[in-house]
Amino acid sequence: MPGEQTKFLGYALTDPSKWHDLKVIEFKPKTFEPQDVEISITHCGVCGSDVHTLTQGWGESKLPLVVGHEIIGTVTRVGDKVTEFKIGDRVGVGAQRGSCLQCRECKDDYENYCTNSIETYNSQYPDGVVAQGGYSTAIRAHQRFVFPIPDEIESRYAASMMCAGLTVYSPLKTHGAGPSKKVGIMGIGGLGHYAVLWAKAMGAEVYAFTHDESKVEDIKKMGADHVINTGKKDFSKDLTRTLDILLSTRDVFGDSTPLGEYLSMLYVHGRFVTVGIPDVDDTLPPIHSFDLVPNGCLLGGSKIGSKKECLEMLELARSKGVKPWIEELPMREVGKALQNLKDNKVRYRYVVKQDLA
Repeated sequence: MPGEQTKFLGYALTDPSKWHDLKVIEFKPKTFEPQDVEISITHCGVCGSDVHTLTQGWGESKLPLVVGHEIIGTVTRVGDKVTEFKIGDRVGVGAQRGSCLQCRECKDDYENYCTNSIETYNSQYPDGVVAQGGYSTAIRAHQRFVFPIPDEIESRYAASMMCAGLTVYSPLKTHGAGPSKKVGIMGIGGLGHYAVLWAKAMGAEVYAFTHDESKVEDIKKMGADHVINTGKKDFSKDLTRTLDILLSTRDVFGDSTPLGEYLSMLYVHGRFVTVGIPDVDDTLPPIHSFDLVPNGCLLGGSKIGSKKECLEMLELARSKGVKPWIEELPMREVGKALQNLKDNKVRYRYVVKQDLA
């Protein structure tokens, strides 16, 4: 079989004190099973999750570790029970590569919430193999977590849809973003810029909240109907009870974030949904019952997205011609991309192209 000759090489974290100085290693892949798909990677997006993991902000990493979970490539091998894919197909893998497939969540198309999920990297299979990510030559994943990429979407654009795109599409779809809805987006970075693009493509009226004046013209070009500078005093006052959905993509909060002011902008039973996940020591800002009761607003979260939602998202991108704002680099420069991402210097998502294979 072609996949038996695949060499699994990746840019790995070997020393947490040098978190963006990644070394090329050869690693052991997932044990190949009948429903698995093996993929030769061509592109991988660079996600904030990668930075949190490499810097140990989310806890201790399993070393050596290859991160990256916005993966596009070509199928090189399929298991005997694979029905969805064939060798040569162009496909993607996001932040999850396995689950139990037996629980209520999995059977209800909520496999992204399975309590026994296998994350794309820094996770461990029952046989002890550590899951390694997409800054590498190849990956193996269960077919449930492999997504067909429409011909109309270039690989460099599809890559960051696998996590950033899906992570914000899922809550927008779940909570009814569409015509007649007013959707607010907090934080216009990798995730936030996707949220603006999707919400606009879904027909919603889009309110973008940013403290960075240098992004205002970009945000308007992305399609936002309103851009609000959160650095100005009383920025929320004229928007009281305006928004149906307020999606936070921020992965840094601190106590100074006026969460109560944001909640005041929600209409009756409006939803505040957070998808950005800060380091473990950066909790949500304090709120009081008075911030929730007057408008009956709801506070919640969302975790990546399901295969069903990913296929819907890709069709939206295909039919509406949605393209993320990306910068492309060779994979050997991923350390530079990671540092720039941490320093908030990317506009708005890095994608690295394979150079090891």
